[in-house]
Amino acid sequence: MPKARGFTAIALIAVMALSACGGRNKDPQLMHIRSNTPGPDEFTILPGKPLEAPDFDAELPAPTPGGSNLTDPTPKADAVAALGGNPARVATTGANNIGRGDGGLVNHARRFGSNAAIRQTLAAEDLEYRRDHKGRVFERWFNINVYLKAYRKVSLDQHRELERFRRLGVRTPSAPPDPKLYQ
Repeated sequence: MPKARGFTAIALIAVMALSACGGRNKDPQLMHIRSNTPGPDEFTILPGKPLEAPDFDAELPAPTPGGSNLTDPTPKADAVAALGGNPARVATTGANNIGRGDGGLVNHARRFGSNAAIRQTLAAEDLEYRRDHKGRVFERWFNINVYLKAYRKVSLDQHRELERFRRLGVRTPSAPPDPKLYQ
């Protein structure tokens, strides 16, 4: 009987060791969020706006092949309008996809230069970081979320930064209190 238990233990360890070897070529996933259904994502389906009968006394607008249509959904503009904002300011200008009202802010932020390939650079750096910090063996085996733990050293403590700015005399908007103070 002891030999059978020893053999079972060795077999279990061997199976666990082999399962850790799989998936070496995949990009490391720190967040284990998966959909268990093969169906479509219901949040990507947007209903079109209702059709409107044109005023036959007025001239119809010229068609815009490949452009927008009056019945196309505009979720961002609709959300801005629902919150009391001006949906016309959501409209983008040019290929940079910058809102009309944000041009001045973007130009001010770019005053010292900008990198056109910043997204690709950050994606490559993040992939390298995730490969170096992919979690412990048992966390990977049991799909434990290691995202917050992996990025803890490079995360900003918002309450500490708020206090630092206040000590420097920078006017800051009100913020919720630090939950650590009330535990």
